Amino acid sequence: MTRFEIRGLDRDKLEVAYGVASQRLLPWELLNAPFEGAFCKLGPGEASDAHSHHEYELFIAMKGRAVLDEDGDERDFVAGDLAHHMPGTHHYVRNVGEGDFEWYAIWWDTDMSDRFRARHAQNPPVSESDSVQS
Repeated sequence: MTRFEIRGLDRDKLEVAYGVASQRLLPWELLNAPFEGAFCKLGPGEASDAHSHHEYELFIAMKGRAVLDEDGDERDFVAGDLAHHMPGTHHYVRNVGEGDFEWYAIWWDTDMSDRFRARHAQNPPVSESDSVQS
């Protein structure tokens, strides 16, 4: 069984969710993670749909320049920045740059954490000493 794998982004298969061109890359069967995530892209002048949800969320800005609005508080959001949203906050992203704005969104809740712990208990990771081949 392989322990190293790359899950590639297919920019030709982006789908619109919350007004954003995106591709969900998590969940991923190989990766037993307590979170889910998606690559997201907005063109110049575009904005995501304002929304809220019950999950915690982390945005990782990768390319471009945007404004992030959370509950009416607007902040610049540029490549290299991280933004954390608490459950129930009303938020959206607006691209204010001349090129595409790209970010990765990761979200989690207590149910995802519980499922992760149950999967982990059933299939604990192989320790480093167990995986070394002679």
